[in-house]
Parts: sequence; structure tokens; C-alpha cells
Amino acid sequence: MRTIDLRGRELSPADMLAAVPRATQARAEALDTAARIVDDVRERGEDALREQAERFDRVSGHDVRVPAAHIAEALEVLAPEVRAALEEAIRRVRIASAAQVPATQITEIGPGARITQRWQPVHRVGVYIPGGKAVYPSSVIMNVVPAQVAGVQQIALASPPQADQDGRIHPTILAAAGLLGVTEVYAMGGAGAIGAFAHGVPSIGLDPVDVLSGPGNNYVASAKRAVAGVVGTDSEAGATEILVVADAAADPRLVAADLVSQAEHDEQASAVLVTDSPELAERVATEVAQQSGATRHAVRVAAALEGPQSAIVLVDDRAMATAFSNAYAPEHLELHLEDAEEAASAFTSAGAVFVGDQTPVSLGDYMAGSNHVLPTGGQARYAPGLGAYTFLRPQQVISYDRSALADVRAGVVALANTEVLPAHGEAIEARFTA
Repeated sequence: MRTIDLRGRELSPADMLAAVPRATQARAEALDTAARIVDDVRERGEDALREQAERFDRVSGHDVRVPAAHIAEALEVLAPEVRAALEEAIRRVRIASAAQVPATQITEIGPGARITQRWQPVHRVGVYIPGGKAVYPSSVIMNVVPAQVAGVQQIALASPPQADQDGRIHPTILAAAGLLGVTEVYAMGGAGAIGAFAHGVPSIGLDPVDVLSGPGNNYVASAKRAVAGVVGTDSEAGATEILVVADAAADPRLVAADLVSQAEHDEQASAVLVTDSPELAERVATEVAQQSGATRHAVRVAAALEGPQSAIVLVDDRAMATAFSNAYAPEHLELHLEDAEEAASAFTSAGAVFVGDQTPVSLGDYMAGSNHVLPTGGQARYAPGLGAYTFLRPQQVISYDRSALADVRAGVVALANTEVLPAHGEAIEARFTA
């Protein structure tokens, strides 16, 4: 991992943003490619999806719309210990997601004047589950459960066909869908799947969705940007990011383990340590070298850690570490600090904050109950992670009786005339004239 030394520098917010390690070129290339793939699916539908499957997944002649029998078979062969873990994860995410559904609020503006704030679920959702380098049944849970809690009536799921599964989706992903009662499943991957959800594919019975969600690589994240405005999307949950803020008391072995754990997702994964302790930085670098070389996906981990998106960042003090973290706005933020609980409130920009050295990101990936579909690429400065609220629309219902309308009659007319929109005022007056 390279080192970025920010010590002894006075950095403006713009300077801080410029210092953040990002693989910007990879994202720019992904956006252009993803847009072309989405357009191809929009124009040619199933033919484009099949060509993309052959090109990217080395699969042909497969069932793009997954037969119900495939889901049933996957459930039958699911290992009991995996089923138990999935069911417990479902239970925990369902509890946490329920807390994200706002209650209906009725506000009495005055006698006879009432506004009801209610939250309406969208009708149809498309969920994308990545495949390829890893298998993500946990992502099925993280996407489907919040949508179900929100009250979504139709949930469709897509994941790439697998060459080693005779063109089927990985059986563990299918089994997770089966556990959640999802029956509309498609074997399609990447940016093409995002385009199919957005525009629909009549030949396979796929209707367009209202909102699509799910993590993926930079191409999937870029495809969401390409369809924004056609459908609603969650945040652009692209290649994973972890930023660890650690002080001199942190355990370098645990810091390194957590950096490596996220680097194994993808060569584009970002792993960043921010510390004001040069000694800790050196010890973490040593641990990372040892642990990354010994892990199963050592080549992939090495590529991620050696990329421009990963670094050890040296800062002067806690204040500078906090400012850097908030500028970076990581997907996952870990606080390995002696006073982590007290310090957490200052870290305002992160998809999720993991407090203390006993709360690793891996916990959030599976069993914490929190959602692991989170904004990447700095979007945590303004965008939330996935939750039940992703699939809800706030809606105002206004109800005034004649007396309440009379109370504001003159004010509406006055403002309408000021804005040179007299018909607005006339619509009010029409209710008080014969």
C-alpha cells in the first residue's frame, strides 16, 4: 500500500477532497461502457442480454427467466448450517428495517385544515445481486427484506448466469430468494441487468420496475447513473470501500485483517488507513503484507491494495483524521480509537460507521442487522445506504373545509396577483361566488 503523508499541511476542504485516493479513471471508463450496454438492452432486449451473457459470463442457451423448479431445487440442496445462518440474518435485518418505516403523521394547521404525511411503497422493485468473483446470498437479504418491510408488492431479482452451473444462477443465491418468497428471478448480469430492469424485456415477461437496488462493481454503479430519471435507484453501490481511522492504541493485526477482508471483494476495492501514529502505520503495513499473502484470494487482494484507490494516510492529529474521513465519505468506516464511542458523532459522512475494534465490517456484511448496500465513491456525503425508506415515497394529503379555505382566501389571492397568476386566485374566489 502506498503512503500519503498529509502532516504539516494546511488543507482547505477542496485540498482534502483532492487528496482522497480514488480510481477515477476506472470509474470514467465504466460509465461510458455501461451506458452503451444499457442502450443495447433498451434497443434489442433479450438478444442483447444473451450476447452479453456469452461475452461476459461465457454462457449461452440458458433460461434467462429462471424456472420455479430451479429455485425449489436450490432450496433442497442448501446446507442446513447455511440455511440457519440465512434465516437468522433475515430475522435481524427485518427487525432493523422495520424501524426505518415512518409512521403516518396528521398535522392540524388550523380548524378544518389538515395535512397528512404518509409514506407509500413503490409498486415494483428490481434487485440486482452480483456474481462472479464471490457469491452473495447476503445481498439477497439486504435488498429484498427492506423492500418487503416497506410493503412493495412485486420484487424481481437478477444475478449473473454462471458457466460452472450450466448457465444457472448460483444455487445459494436462488435458495436465498426462495427463503424470502421471491419467484420472479432472471439470470442476467452487470450493466445489462440494470438496463433490463429499467426498460423492461417483453419477450421474457420482464416489466420495467419503479426502483432498482443492489450492489455491484463500477459498471453496475455506472449503469444506475445511466438509467437515473427512467427509474429510481438506490445509491451507486460500486466497488467496496473501507476506511479505518486508528490511533496509537489500535491493534495492527485487527486493522490489517479488516483492510484485507474488504480488499478480497474485487481488484477495484478500496482499503484506506488514516492514522496520526507513524509507528502504527508501519506495523499495519507489515501485517497487511503478511496477511494478504496468506489469504485465499491473495492475487485479488494484492491488486486492490496496490491500486491508486488504496493507501495509508498519515495525518497530524484526530481533527485532521476526522476531516479527511468526512471528505472521503467512505462506504464503510471503522473507528479503532480508544474513545471510539465518544468520537463517533464527529464522523458525519459514511455509509455505515463501525465503532470499536470488536465491530468489524464483516459483521455488517452478514449479521449485524444493518444493511450492507451502501453508497461508494464519496456519495455518503449526501446519500444514504439502502433501507426500507429506499422503497417509500413521502406523500402529502391535504384536506381543507370551506371555513378553513375562507381563512386563507385573501392571502392566496394576494400572492397569486403578486406572481401575476390571477387564475390561481380566481380558482379560490369561484368557491365563494354564485
